[in-house]
Amino acid sequence: MTGPAPVLAIDIGGTKLAAGTVGPDGEIVAYDRAPTPAGDDPEILWNALEALLDRIPAEGAAGVGVGCGGPMTWPAAEVSPINIPSWRGFPLRERLRARYPGMPVRVHNDAVCVAVAEHWRGAARGRGNVLGMVVSTGVGGGLILGGRLIDGAGGNAGHIGHVVVDPEGPPCGCGGRGCLEAIARGPGLAAWARGQGWRHDQADPTGADLAADAREGHPVAAAAMRRAGRALGIAIASATHLCDLEVVAIGGGVSQAGPLLFVPLEEALRAHARMDFARRVRVVPAALGQTAGLVGAAALIHEGGRYWNRRTRNGAPAE
Repeated sequence: MTGPAPVLAIDIGGTKLAAGTVGPDGEIVAYDRAPTPAGDDPEILWNALEALLDRIPAEGAAGVGVGCGGPMTWPAAEVSPINIPSWRGFPLRERLRARYPGMPVRVHNDAVCVAVAEHWRGAARGRGNVLGMVVSTGVGGGLILGGRLIDGAGGNAGHIGHVVVDPEGPPCGCGGRGCLEAIARGPGLAAWARGQGWRHDQADPTGADLAADAREGHPVAAAAMRRAGRALGIAIASATHLCDLEVVAIGGGVSQAGPLLFVPLEEALRAHARMDFARRVRVVPAALGQTAGLVGAAALIHEGGRYWNRRTRNGAPAE
């Protein structure tokens, strides 16, 4: 490959681990993935990640960019993903710096990386004020305002999954109640539907099963998708009023349900986004698919001027 060196990109989620090398144009040069192992031992997950990385060539890479579920300390990247209970305060950046000495290692929230990818090379390209979202095992997001990634005080800005959309709603893994994530994430959707009689005699049906049944007209499955879409629309209306957004790009496994999710989302959004400026926001499917997290993680290195704050709030170097 000629020109600038590729970046080793890593995407760590509650369902899968992915890694690859990504060129400066956002093209994925090499790619592999593995399931995220269950269990309480943090080293089991780290060992699985190392086994995956052993299969990805990293010699000569410009750096290591990582998206991981949050929350996390930032930029130190001691990660505590809500949907990966074995990692609590896990020193991810420290471990990766030891594995790849001499390379810059930049770690951010996995949903932030999706937002970055869609702004850099995807559905929100050319727009300055963007919310990127992931609706999957969890619900997360990242904010681009004025063409730059917004980190917030601790690197966790954009965590729309924990906006409260129903104060009387179900408990959330964060300890709150009625969060968007508690309602719209795939496992939560399936659990709610089972409680209403959908596939109640089947072990562990998934969000994909739910969407498939909704397409076939199953009333409970369809109601579950409407419930999730409505919750997303309410949260996006609030975010739009707060941040004056132009585009919201939504990816993740649950978003693959298409109109089953996006139609009730639009109905709720338009019912609640009543200010003139808020009515202009467009909600679109993410364009980069399941590899968006890797593309965004690579952009932390390739496009650090826009997507990486080189100094923390107290002035200490971020790398």
